[in-house]
Amino acid sequence: MKKISLKLSPVQIIPASFLIAIIVGAFLLTLPIASANGQPTGPLTALFTATTSVCVTGLVVVDTYLHWSFVGQLIILILVQIGGLGMITVASMLMVLTRRKFSLTDRMLLRDAFNLNSNSKLLSFLVNMLKGTFLVEGIGAVLYATVFIPEFGVKKGLWCAVFNSVSAFCNAGMDVIGPNSMGNYRSNPMVMTVTMLLIVLGGIGFVVWFDVIARCREGLKKRFSPITVCKRLSEHSKLVLSFSLALIFGGALIFMCFEYNNPDTIGNMGFGAKFVNSLFESITLRTAGFTTIPQDKLTLSSCLVAYIMMFIGGSPIGTAGGIKTVTMFLLIMNLRSYVRHQDAKVIFGRRVSEESMRKASAVAFVGVVAIFILSILLLLVNPVPLEDALFEIVSACGTVGLSRGLTPSLGAGGRVVVIIAMYLGRIGPISLVALFSRSNKEANKLNYSEGIFYVG
Repeated sequence: MKKISLKLSPVQIIPASFLIAIIVGAFLLTLPIASANGQPTGPLTALFTATTSVCVTGLVVVDTYLHWSFVGQLIILILVQIGGLGMITVASMLMVLTRRKFSLTDRMLLRDAFNLNSNSKLLSFLVNMLKGTFLVEGIGAVLYATVFIPEFGVKKGLWCAVFNSVSAFCNAGMDVIGPNSMGNYRSNPMVMTVTMLLIVLGGIGFVVWFDVIARCREGLKKRFSPITVCKRLSEHSKLVLSFSLALIFGGALIFMCFEYNNPDTIGNMGFGAKFVNSLFESITLRTAGFTTIPQDKLTLSSCLVAYIMMFIGGSPIGTAGGIKTVTMFLLIMNLRSYVRHQDAKVIFGRRVSEESMRKASAVAFVGVVAIFILSILLLLVNPVPLEDALFEIVSACGTVGLSRGLTPSLGAGGRVVVIIAMYLGRIGPISLVALFSRSNKEANKLNYSEGIFYVG
């Protein structure tokens, strides 16, 4: 009898690993011990919660602080941490802890999970990433604790601090504070600042982290000026940092203008509070999911900007979702070079490869198509206002977790659609790039005569 061997490529293994984590998490959340009332949770509610946790989205159909017991909240937190780092990363961490040797296949899988271009220093990158993650989350928890412990007591305050820190760094946007979530802390500088920093640090990507740290160390050793240190950053780091800052502060100014006189959001706040909450909104919209103002009270102009911010998301090789900042910038560069009749796309003195441009176009196109199809499906199974349905789907696909109050009222069909959107949003930026990076060698050997096609 022939042995049937099932070999999965990294393109298949990475989505499968997230799916396995979701299924296991959903099963655990159905257990009576996971709910606050000791009763089993419905399979669809458990599946939705497990998906939003593993996909670090933050959309919830039941209140996290109220429905789930401590055990249930702990399961959710573990799923969020796994989802933020990725199943392949977690499995690789266990291999490091058990001192198991990495095969070439293991290294290739880890490389594809990180979306890196080389196997060089992969294990070093993994260890530093894990150390950095737990260090930043730990510092965040300590800072949160200075606010939450005096308010809730040691036990609950410490738990809220740990949960919030992991959730913010992983850009999950879930919390166990209470019904108003971050709304009670819109005037608290410590909570607001720590949350924004954790979101940004998780969203800019680990490659940028390590590059900035290495250049700063070099600058201190050789006594470089801050400007020289910035110039010595890699082109990727320069692009991510500059474009992220432009999106953060540009988005904050736009929201502040659109919501300045809106009494339902920031209209009744002082000027400083208006700017800080607009800044928070700009940051959280790029995949974090925490909120200090009701999203269903935003003006339609702000909603339109929110769609764009959620679609872009964070940066590559981090905990954020979306099509990523680099992808968006490459699309802008491609348009700019076409208008100016330039063949080469140059950023910070470096040419962008055609392969990178094709990846950016493919990822963005598939993202738009997915949002379009899923929005139609949601409208079919849950007739709701278009702006609410689109907000829900873009938020799910971008793993943002913000909602205009629609999530809890979704029927079974609507929940299934959003579950699919969250799953596709989490695996998309990883799997699609890996998928489109594979070349069809046989097809590339064929030469065709050039056709005439009329575009535009």
